[in-house]
Amino acid sequence: MPHQKPALFLDRDGVLNEDRGYVHSWADFRWIPGARETVAAFNRAGWIVLVVTNQSGIGRGYYTEDAMHALHARMQADLAEAGGRIDAFYHAPHHPEAPLEAYRHPDPPLRKPNPGMILQALQDWPIDREASLLVGDKPSDLEAALRAGVRAVLFGGGDLAAFLQSEALWPDGAGGP
Repeated sequence: MPHQKPALFLDRDGVLNEDRGYVHSWADFRWIPGARETVAAFNRAGWIVLVVTNQSGIGRGYYTEDAMHALHARMQADLAEAGGRIDAFYHAPHHPEAPLEAYRHPDPPLRKPNPGMILQALQDWPIDREASLLVGDKPSDLEAALRAGVRAVLFGGGDLAAFLQSEALWPDGAGGP
């Protein structure tokens, strides 16, 4: 088994970008202050950086998975300019009341508060679960982490880098934001 590393699991809307409701285009995307610097710092410190995001707007028919993937590609390009990268994006397009039948599920296993996206990442990557951290902005994010055995912290807005530093969660070897 490869050497295990800690992972930083990040919710997307409300943690990496402003939650403006079903954000799916670059024109509507705005980074949270300190988000790009946080990703780059955790990359420098050798952490695996992963996004775990509920995307029920797909199941609700508001936008397509292709539109979401295009947005994630733009995020990656913008992060690269700041010296950062997301190692993988995990998304949950299902919802119990999705009008699109292909995305309707009574209790979607990937959709937070279920831990499916985190559990999938733990299978896909050489992650040290005990050293890992999830940052979310909703109780459902924290519940998913708890159910997956990953510590979590609730981000209430503001500057993400400053918040993680104030909570003593900034990684060793990352330098400042």
